[in-house]
Amino acid sequence: MENMGVVVDDYNTFWQDRAVFVTGATGLVGSWVVRRLLMLGADVVCLVRDWVPQSELVQHNLIDRVKVVRGDVTNQALLERILGEYEISTVIHLAAQTIVGIANRNPISTFETNIAGTWALLEACRHTPTIKQIVLASSDKAYGDHDQLPYTESTPLQGKHPYDVSKSCADLIAQSYFVTYGLPVTITRCGNFYGGGDLNWNRIVPGTIRSVLRGQHPVIRSKGDSIRDYFYVEDGALAYTLLVEKMAQDPSIHGQAFNFSNEIQVTVVELVGYILRLMQSDLEPNILNQASNEILHQYLSAAHARDLLSWQPSFSLEEGLSKTIAWYKQFMVNSI
Repeated sequence: MENMGVVVDDYNTFWQDRAVFVTGATGLVGSWVVRRLLMLGADVVCLVRDWVPQSELVQHNLIDRVKVVRGDVTNQALLERILGEYEISTVIHLAAQTIVGIANRNPISTFETNIAGTWALLEACRHTPTIKQIVLASSDKAYGDHDQLPYTESTPLQGKHPYDVSKSCADLIAQSYFVTYGLPVTITRCGNFYGGGDLNWNRIVPGTIRSVLRGQHPVIRSKGDSIRDYFYVEDGALAYTLLVEKMAQDPSIHGQAFNFSNEIQVTVVELVGYILRLMQSDLEPNILNQASNEILHQYLSAAHARDLLSWQPSFSLEEGLSKTIAWYKQFMVNSI
């Protein structure tokens, strides 16, 4: 069945009253993961650093249905208190500084959140006996730049620039906690997320949609020829909950990483073209050719997730973009 914009299976007793801790809950992926967890009946605890009233979590009153703890993901003592007092079973770690441009300008804050935040959380989990599953969000950027494509889970992690390095490091730290301490952790490496609720307007999907709705030419900061693997956020939420369920069924997947992707290759210019066509706009993009420290060509193989988790995406690129455009149209109306 489908409800509140999220695909939901028949009521799943695995999640009923399950104590789940989500970091990064006000972000794009976090908001949709929380929405899905609530639909499945979970008892959700969210760590929130900044109050973001425009976030999906707040806009649709999801925040009124979860337990909220204010604080920073680098505060290990706070994390241990949360995990212990709320008797958390499942942790979904999504908190991160995710913007490449910000990482280039502010590498230290990116390293602190993405790397130190990861080891603080994993160390807190190591001291918490109720923890059964931990899913940590890495990224396709953790692979860095490679000539051989698509990336598989065995592709070396070799980020070079600040954001990529932060994800490579966090990914390796998670692996070390499994190998050394047997911590029940798995790692997700997803394509470029897009979907309703992304308020980082310098990202290509929300920025393009907002420009068209305002009658302005969309802006492409790069040359527009970089190739990416775009992944709809509701598919991401489905992947995270499925992965937790599979971890509970089969502990042999603990310690593994999984790529999640539609396995398509789209340039930035092509993506903007898709959006313009779906919005029936004849506006031409303004290509600035100003971006730096970005990998030219990336895309993922999701064969491992298909084979081991029986996973497949539920939305095509056109379906995901159509739902995203509808979300922003409503958002812009409500913001006037």
